[in-house]
Amino acid sequence: MSVVTPTGQKATEALKQALDKKGLAYALDPGEGVFYGPKIDIKIKDQLGRSWQCSTIQVDFNLPERFDMGYTGADNQEHQPIMIHRALMGSLERFIGVLIEHYAGAFPLWLAPVQARVMNITDAQADYCEQLYAQLRKLGIRVEKDLRNEKLNYKIREAQLNKIPFMLIIGDKEKENGTVTVRLRDGKNLPEMTVADFAAKISDECIEMRGM
Repeated sequence: MSVVTPTGQKATEALKQALDKKGLAYALDPGEGVFYGPKIDIKIKDQLGRSWQCSTIQVDFNLPERFDMGYTGADNQEHQPIMIHRALMGSLERFIGVLIEHYAGAFPLWLAPVQARVMNITDAQADYCEQLYAQLRKLGIRVEKDLRNEKLNYKIREAQLNKIPFMLIIGDKEKENGTVTVRLRDGKNLPEMTVADFAAKISDECIEMRGM
């Protein structure tokens, strides 16, 4: 919570009373006030214990004056209003930055920009990978494909560095059976499964994670 000039002391006291009424712990932060009035900063911590200022409730004396705003009070006199800003997340860019730092890029499945990456072992599986890629996209899965003529271990390593939750490894067996072999970004392998089962797995995990 920030303290500003003496003209903002009344507003500062009002903010303190609101916090006290709600039973919320707070600390004064002298010198961190902004030019338009006092504010409440809500700071969150990432998994490394670092504090990030995101949500704010701000009392603004500046904009009502700049816009020459006024109202007639109960005393039949003209008064200048006080504006209150509420920012739930702060700037969107800052909040995304906090998320990236908190998860170190390894987003939970429901939040991951790319949920799965399809990769072939040889060029012989390229057509099946293309079909698989199109099918997963139709099912609403955020999927990429890596059909480069590179060694499989190289492609797996690159996907792990990019923190992709699921890697779908496609060889001759998967092509013949119409299945996928799933590798997790932590290096664990899941049993071979159908495309429908994999899609259901992603859906179930996303629903479970969002409900936590």
